[in-house]
Amino acid sequence: MPVSVDLDGLDGLSRSERIAVLRRRISGAAGPAAASPAAPVTSTAPVTSTATAPVLEPVPTAAQRPTRPVLPVPSALSALLPEGGLARGSVVAVSGAGSLLTGILASVTASGRHAAVIGMPRLGLLAAAEMGAQLHRLALVPNPGSDPVEVAAVLLDGIDLVVLGLGGSAVPPSRARAVVARARAKGATLVVTDGRWDGAELTLSARVDGYDGPGSGDRRGRGRVRAVRLGVEVQGRAIRPRTGRLVVASAGEGVEWSTARENGPTMTALSS
Repeated sequence: MPVSVDLDGLDGLSRSERIAVLRRRISGAAGPAAASPAAPVTSTAPVTSTATAPVLEPVPTAAQRPTRPVLPVPSALSALLPEGGLARGSVVAVSGAGSLLTGILASVTASGRHAAVIGMPRLGLLAAAEMGAQLHRLALVPNPGSDPVEVAAVLLDGIDLVVLGLGGSAVPPSRARAVVARARAKGATLVVTDGRWDGAELTLSARVDGYDGPGSGDRRGRGRVRAVRLGVEVQGRAIRPRTGRLVVASAGEGVEWSTARENGPTMTALSS
């Protein structure tokens, strides 16, 4: 853009003085745009490229990690389990006193969920009903044939809890891993009992420690048994072993679970 410069007043000035006056007039006439280019602006703040810089998510603490959905168990037993119930998609091994397994079946079906029992023709249905089991939500396969593991794998597709009685047999690790993967994919829980199954996430064992109800003194050992005391141990790959004493006691027309309290007459169970 051309700039108009006043040439008056230059007479009598030397060459260098004229040049200095002309430079000042040119600068004033052109305004800030005619000034020398400004120095580049620099910043000391670091520049981060959003296209390449990785976004680091904070590592959640144990309390912030999401918990898995679980199937309910008797309230007295839930305190011993690391997640308060049987985690969906897991395999749990149960052994010992049958009241433990019966109580689990009762809690699951009473909550509106469905269960299936395979290879256990002597399951105590009356005891399960007294503990609150809803038998119309319980499927029974007492004689599953030559391959009960395959029957269990099929039922994991649509049943919340599948109980598999192994009849004293051992399941090969490769077969067990395939069934575990199926249970995890379907979100079902498999309980195995009466046999060997390597790789179970939790192992629950129960023993009869004694009975409540028989009289004391001259009447010791006489009268009706009102409760059974169970010693329960829980073991797992990611937890320390836990033990507790539970009571299965008659209450009206049903049976209730509670934590053992050391009071009242107790008859010790005979060792087997």
